[in-house]
Amino acid sequence: MTRAEPTCPMSRREAIDAYFMEHRAKLLDIAAFLDRIDRTLPPPDDKEDFRLVAFRRALAILADGRPERARRVLELLSDRTTEPIPSAAGMKGAYGAYPGRTP
Repeated sequence: MTRAEPTCPMSRREAIDAYFMEHRAKLLDIAAFLDRIDRTLPPPDDKEDFRLVAFRRALAILADGRPERARRVLELLSDRTTEPIPSAAGMKGAYGAYPGRTP
């Protein structure tokens, strides 16, 4: 595992004391979301939604132990195209993940 250069003025213990409970709750939210998805009917075409695929890839990044997880997750979920779309008609909001991402 590669470690990032320490830049936080807190000790590891202080950071854990300050932030653990908040992030524990977020983990439980993620677990509940995945449990909810598991209880749904599978897609009729057996093709998983691109957002769920991206979500699972993001979870793998969180667990890989490598640095810059936040940057890597953001890049995974971001649309990196530079050409504008012809029209936003019919779009109701952001997807939260880029549907054109390839494995």
